[in-house]
Amino acid sequence: MRFNVFKNTVLLFVFVMISCASKAKSKLITKNKTHFSIKNDSIITVGANQIDAYLPLLKGKHVGIVANQTSVIFTKKDSIFLVDPETNETQFEKEFYRNTHLVDSLLSLKVDIKKVFSPEHGFRGRIDAGEFVKDGIDTKTNLPLISLYGKNKKPTKEQLEGLDIVIFDIQDVGVRFYTYISTLHYIMEACAEQNIPVLILDRPNPNGHYIDGPTLEIENKSFLGMHPIPLVHGMTIGEYAQMINGEKWLDKGSKCEIIIIPLKNYTHNSFYSLPIRPSPNLPNDQSIKLYPSLGLFEGTNINAGRGTEFQFQRYGAPFLDKTIFKFTYTPIANFGAKYPKHKNVTCYGKDLKDEELNGIMTLKWVIEAYQNSTDKSLFFNTDNFTKHAGTNKLQQQIVAGMSETEIKDTWQKDLELYKKTRSKYLIYN
Repeated sequence: MRFNVFKNTVLLFVFVMISCASKAKSKLITKNKTHFSIKNDSIITVGANQIDAYLPLLKGKHVGIVANQTSVIFTKKDSIFLVDPETNETQFEKEFYRNTHLVDSLLSLKVDIKKVFSPEHGFRGRIDAGEFVKDGIDTKTNLPLISLYGKNKKPTKEQLEGLDIVIFDIQDVGVRFYTYISTLHYIMEACAEQNIPVLILDRPNPNGHYIDGPTLEIENKSFLGMHPIPLVHGMTIGEYAQMINGEKWLDKGSKCEIIIIPLKNYTHNSFYSLPIRPSPNLPNDQSIKLYPSLGLFEGTNINAGRGTEFQFQRYGAPFLDKTIFKFTYTPIANFGAKYPKHKNVTCYGKDLKDEELNGIMTLKWVIEAYQNSTDKSLFFNTDNFTKHAGTNKLQQQIVAGMSETEIKDTWQKDLELYKKTRSKYLIYN
């Protein structure tokens, strides 16, 4: 059984290609179909693909798995063609990867999976940000689904009962307020309490080539940030799990037994384009690259592209000065955003879909938006902004009119300290 997790995305891709091709002299048709495109270097091998390394650890065990739509094994390259039906000549060709979901693959290998734990956005990754995920049954496998973003974010003793090992395989994007690393913390903490090992199948961090942003002050701890790390932390899930253990961040300083299946042929400078969107509102490389910067708008009343097809690639609000912000758009309810900010209201802002930004997070858009708000009292949702920033100082600095350079200077001491700590837990160069 295969999980067609991105059927709609593929159909849209094919439709766009056909639409563009229809403008040519010859009408083009699709010859083959496939799942999704991938631009990362094929020599990078994710942990899930190294079945021989971890299958022996699962034989004869009762297994739980923390997974979502990104928890896949890449099976083979394929291609999609647009061909001229008159000459049968290929007019377009692109390589793709097929995949099978990890749960399907393990079941086919007779691994005794007892239950699936689902993080924010759910097992299929279609639930809105912040929306509770309900327990249930997976209709494809009949496995029980236990939500870690509903009644509880930490598995209970009863939910872990009967398990011999728990697998964690979720694609992260390397940003502190992206909640999958908080789920990792709670999985490790609960498993440590029950003496259950956690098997981590590592995946690349698409923002893993740099470290930036304010460091969380522990008094501002929340599910949007549980540890004193910068906003962009520069670690893979496997490395981060080692840091959680090593820095004794689990309750009572306990330590979880972790087994990491590391990536092959990966460094922190490797370019990696995610083949599957890690959550509903991170649809492509550009959104993932801009997310550390535009994600701060989540703590304001500015719309960051939710309710459009360019999530985290634009921002705007009705109260931004329209004499300065000429770009307009209107958020509507859509996949991943039933209730976007300023739904059905014209927003004035900026289009960043072609913005070149690499290796830094920037405050320039948040500062510019604040300075050019027609009513600044509408701008901040103070508690939420503090949770995203990890500090209440950032809002104070922006309101005080400090420049981006001046604000970033205040981060440097903490960043240097963090880099020294991080170096102890790195698996990759």
